[in-house]
Amino acid sequence: MSQKYSDLTTNSLFRGIFFFSIPLMFSNILQSLFNMTDIAVVGNFAGPDALGSVGSTSQLIFLYTGILQGLGAGINVITAFYIGSKNKKETSQTVHTSLLICLIAGVILAVAGILTSRPILAAMRTKPELLDGAVTYFSIYIAGLPAMAVYNFGNAVFSAKGNTKKCLYFLSISGVINVILDLFFVIVMKMDVDGVALASIISQYVCAACIIINLTRDDSEIRLTLSGIRMTPIKAAKILKLGIPAGCQNAIFAFANVFIQVGMNTFTAAAVTGNSAASNADTLIYGIMSAFYVAGATYIGQNYGAGKKDRILKSYFLSLGYAFFIALALGILLLIFGKEFLMLFSSDPDVIDFGLQRISIMAMSYCVSAFMDAPIAASRGLGKTFVPSVIVILGSCVFRIIWIYTIFAYFDTIRSLYLLYVFSWSITALAETLYFIAIFRKMRLS
Repeated sequence: MSQKYSDLTTNSLFRGIFFFSIPLMFSNILQSLFNMTDIAVVGNFAGPDALGSVGSTSQLIFLYTGILQGLGAGINVITAFYIGSKNKKETSQTVHTSLLICLIAGVILAVAGILTSRPILAAMRTKPELLDGAVTYFSIYIAGLPAMAVYNFGNAVFSAKGNTKKCLYFLSISGVINVILDLFFVIVMKMDVDGVALASIISQYVCAACIIINLTRDDSEIRLTLSGIRMTPIKAAKILKLGIPAGCQNAIFAFANVFIQVGMNTFTAAAVTGNSAASNADTLIYGIMSAFYVAGATYIGQNYGAGKKDRILKSYFLSLGYAFFIALALGILLLIFGKEFLMLFSSDPDVIDFGLQRISIMAMSYCVSAFMDAPIAASRGLGKTFVPSVIVILGSCVFRIIWIYTIFAYFDTIRSLYLLYVFSWSITALAETLYFIAIFRKMRLS
């Protein structure tokens, strides 16, 4: 792993996937920690209402950012395929087309988010005392979507080439800026949710600038040039064919989770705030697990492009195994140190009590999600996103909405709300695994 880029078609899969994932893992951890810093700063210095306001927007934010992440996943797979097949011209066209697509998507989503923030948050039954703060935070934060789009683009391209360290460096720089500005705006300038939101978007644009500058200085086929920035229709179609289903899958997933937030909003403000504090563990653990999914999809994409079918199944099982066992270990740690974790965000006993209710169920549920997400990533690596997206919509999204209006409506307890996660993951995991087996067998016989 000492060379600038790694050949994912020849190196050791066991060591390769693990070391490929480490920078991605730390990038995701940093992102989670910086977001948690936002929440910790407002929770400790601006009060529980500010914390609840920020937390009330989390699912809505993912509704928008999930689309950009889906586009990034499509870009990663296509770029990895062309790199694996040693086609420099196709790789370069993919990179330049991808940047334009991501920028356009980022701008459109930012404008849409700002214009619809209040009616959507009101429709989600956001607590009246939290609504104004939630609208302010969301409206400012969502203005950073173009920068997030560029980050997802750069992360996808560098990862496809085998370099997962670059974006970790950029994220570290922007993260330090984010933390410093959080403290400055909230403690010194006496701002609250608007301060942490402003700190976030400034750091995001710094990160985006680092991505662009480094791609223009790269000396390989992923180099970005001003003259090369144009929309290649064939490449755009391929990117959108993979990216749109993946993005819609994330968006619809978030849409279903919005219903969960609506259910949560029927409880007290302390319950909403406790849920917001505990859900920071979700972001942290999912981020670590997702590093292995990206690694698996990238390895599968490059080896598929190189025609090395025997390495595809091994890549899938290794990425699944790594994600499962690290989620299991982290879940156990969360059970043991749950109270200490929650005290990072609030010292209110009621908030901590409600947060522990979520942790008691979710801690041992995270590892189950590996069986759902690993085959989705593997299918994406083979260029298949439509059917996995439909399965997710039915198994996780539609199922969750039905659960809200049946099981949760009947019991009307917080625990019955949290249990829907593990049940929906289990159902979806079975269907996604069967689909991956089917397409792998078909590919192997072709």
